[in-house]
Amino acid sequence: MLIDSPVGVDALVSLPHLDDAVHKADVLLDALNWIRQFRDRHVVIKLGGSAMEETEAIKHLLTDVIFMEAVGMRPILVHGGGKAINAAMTAAGIQPRWVQGRRYTDDETLEIVAKVLAGDICQSLVEEIDRQGGDAVGLSYLTVNCLKGQRLTLPGPNGEQLDLGRVGEVVDIDRDLLLTTCRGGRIPVLPSVALDAEGGKLNVNADTAAAAIARLIQAEKLVFLSDVPGIFLDRHDPSTLQSHLTSARCRELIAEGIIDSGMVPKVEAALEALQAGVKKVHIIDARIPHSMLLEIYSKEGIGTEIVL
Repeated sequence: MLIDSPVGVDALVSLPHLDDAVHKADVLLDALNWIRQFRDRHVVIKLGGSAMEETEAIKHLLTDVIFMEAVGMRPILVHGGGKAINAAMTAAGIQPRWVQGRRYTDDETLEIVAKVLAGDICQSLVEEIDRQGGDAVGLSYLTVNCLKGQRLTLPGPNGEQLDLGRVGEVVDIDRDLLLTTCRGGRIPVLPSVALDAEGGKLNVNADTAAAAIARLIQAEKLVFLSDVPGIFLDRHDPSTLQSHLTSARCRELIAEGIIDSGMVPKVEAALEALQAGVKKVHIIDARIPHSMLLEIYSKEGIGTEIVL
C-alpha cells in the first residue's frame, strides 16, 4: 500500500542536498558516452613541468588516472623530473651542461638522472597510486625494462654531429609487457630512462618517450600534463588559448614563431604520434584539479587538443 507523503516530489528535489546529488548524477551521465567510447582504449599520459613539484596537484592527477582505469580505459603514465634532477646534481656539486637545450649526460650525471627518475620519482608515483586504492607498477631498468633506445646526436651549426653523452631516443618498446600490464588492470609507470642494445642506460626526453610509446601502440590519446594550460596565440592573453588545432595549423604556428622554445619539441613529437595513428593529443595544465577528466570526459575540454 502506498502512503501519501506530506512533502511533494517538487519540494523534495529542491532540497539543497538533493540538488547536489542530482547534479553529480547528471555529471556522470554526461560522461557516460565518453566512458563507453574510450573503454579498452590506451591513453599515454606524460607528466612533467613545475606540476611535478606540487604534491596536491600530483594527488589529484593520480586520482584521475585511477578513475580512468576503473571505468575501463587503459592509462600509461610516463614521467620526467628535470627540477628534481637539477636539485640532485647541485647537491652532488655537479654543474649542468646544456647542448641545444638538451642536458649533456656524462656517466656521473647519468647515474643521478637514473636514480632520481627510476628510483625516487617512479617509486613515489607507484606508492601514491597504491595508497589511493589503485594498482600500479614501475617499469624500468630497476624492475622490468620496457623502453629500448639508441644514442642521440644533434646536427651542429656547421653540419657536424654534436655529442650529447648518454642521451638517447626511444626506438622500440616491450609492447607485450606494456599491453599485458594494462590488460591485467595495472597502471604502468615509466620513467624516461631507456636501455640500449648493450644494456647501457640512456637519458631520454620524457615528451618524446611518451610520444614514441603512443605511436608504437597506436594509442587513442596522448596527453601532455605540464604547468601550462595549452597553446596560446599570445601567451600574455589567456583569451587566445586554442582549444582545437590541426597538425597543419600547428606547423604554421611553429613557422611563425608563435609555438616556440620548449613547446616546439613537445608539439613536433605530438605531430609524429598523430601521423602514426594516435587519434588525439592533448596539452593541459596538471595544476588544475581533475583537469585530465575535464579534458577527456567532457565536450568542452579545458586545454588544447591537436588532431591530424
